Amino acid sequence: MTDSSTMLSTVQAISAALKDKPGALLPILHGVQDALGYIPSDSVPVIAKALNLSRAEVHGVISFYHYFRETPPGKQTIHLCRAESCQSMGSKQLEGHVKAKLGIDYHETTADGAFSLEPVYCLGNCACSPALQIGADIYGRVSPELFDELIANTEAAA
Repeated sequence: MTDSSTMLSTVQAISAALKDKPGALLPILHGVQDALGYIPSDSVPVIAKALNLSRAEVHGVISFYHYFRETPPGKQTIHLCRAESCQSMGSKQLEGHVKAKLGIDYHETTADGAFSLEPVYCLGNCACSPALQIGADIYGRVSPELFDELIANTEAAA
């Protein structure tokens, strides 16, 4: 969604619908991210005005919680498990390979907009560590070679 007026009207509608809830800022931020895929910087003044907060207060909450994105996500999001079970089975080495292969760090998107990389702290696939998720699909016992194959297949399917 790139049209600024459409984005702003979406943010205004979400803010108006949720502004009277107790602790409305987080539900509004979640609503905006669910609707747009991220929280555009242009939406911060709209949210702040609806809640009678400063822009700094709204931005502070967005930047505090790693869940919230301030940039558009890639076409596919890769969630790499960082929980203890996966770490004990080599996820730290896999993390290094994934970051090098994609040329990005956590909370970033590849230059071509194909992939975003996000940490996750359990995918419930501990018996098959290390695990990762691409889109809705969860993979276990992921080696650097399997990751390369998964990425190649994902790119070919796009």
